[in-house]
Amino acid sequence: MKKRLKRLLACTLALALTVICASPAMATTEVEVTDPDYYTKFQGQNITLNVYNWGEYISDGSDDSLDVNKAFEELTGIKVNYTTFDTNESLYAKLRSGGASYDIIIPSDYMVSKMIQEDMLEKLDFSQIPNFQYIDESYVNPDYDPTNEYSVPYTWGTVGIIYNTNLVTEPVTSWDILWDEDYAGDILMFSNSRDAFGIALKKLGYSMNTEDPDELQEAADLLKEQKPLVQAYVMDQIFDKMQGGEAALAPYYAGDALTMIADSPELAFAVPEEGTNIFFDAICIPKGAKNVEAAHMYINFLCEPEVAAANIEYICYSTPNSAAYELLDEETANSPISYPPQEILDKAEAFVNLSEDTNLLLESLWTEVLTDDQSYNTWAMPLFLAAGILFSIGVNVARRIRKKKEQMY
Repeated sequence: MKKRLKRLLACTLALALTVICASPAMATTEVEVTDPDYYTKFQGQNITLNVYNWGEYISDGSDDSLDVNKAFEELTGIKVNYTTFDTNESLYAKLRSGGASYDIIIPSDYMVSKMIQEDMLEKLDFSQIPNFQYIDESYVNPDYDPTNEYSVPYTWGTVGIIYNTNLVTEPVTSWDILWDEDYAGDILMFSNSRDAFGIALKKLGYSMNTEDPDELQEAADLLKEQKPLVQAYVMDQIFDKMQGGEAALAPYYAGDALTMIADSPELAFAVPEEGTNIFFDAICIPKGAKNVEAAHMYINFLCEPEVAAANIEYICYSTPNSAAYELLDEETANSPISYPPQEILDKAEAFVNLSEDTNLLLESLWTEVLTDDQSYNTWAMPLFLAAGILFSIGVNVARRIRKKKEQMY
């Protein structure tokens, strides 16, 4: 976050002074690892790891940060083919289709659980991941992987509301504001079903993990009521829209909120009083991976304290790595957004994998929400009506002018 601010200020100053010869910020690949010999095994073997991760979810060398993948390549001789996804559901569909082969994936908690149940993940050999010792014990044996055989926690965080203080002057304390007609057309919403339903269920006072069909139907009806107010259903697109002042309000993840606030100080973040989702993203090896042993090496590298700290500094999420936490600067370590007070965590709820019947119902209801005709963007109707009136006036004026010309000739 600090480096992004530094780059922003430097660029502004450079423009103001019309300095055109400044040296560009250089990425670094120098990192201290706990056991250098561990990483020598595959050198010269021409191995490529296919890594599938969320967008903007690793320190990539910009802003003079550590280029994690490049550093791994230089250290091990293993090439990293890095691609990204934007929802757990798209990750799942990609793997289920069999159209691509990956060695490393980083799904969220409930998706890890789902993939375990469907035998889509390899069991990990923790003797090949010695740096797992740095994972805080409070994140070991999580509900989504209770025997801790399939995953290593990468990050965690909470969901809240990011808002533009120039457009929203009232206190943001409840999920209700995402249904406030005063902000019609300026509200963004999650484009994935689990997060969207989670918010609606919390607003209704229900568990985010309910399997009650009636409660899920209520949540769907509530999302249909919201739809006319929604400008767009987004994931990564939220960055451009919120930082560009194109929207006033959006639910999103705390780490991304910090990144946006660093670049756009008019933005703020709040966790609603009804409670929220606490999420965990974890590193896994999908079933059928071609380079399982090298994938273990990559997981171990991500658990290196300096690497984990560099990732957290860059992406602004919260770390489960206790050694990495000790390396964070005081501002980051004490951030109430990254590491919220206990009263917020006490009301937070982690997603768990739902039954197949409930997942099918959830996706069916989500499809209903997205295709609901009565939820057409009614906030835009006055604009369309005004446009229609202006068009009609224009047509009539044109007719009169044409008649006058005909009379003249």
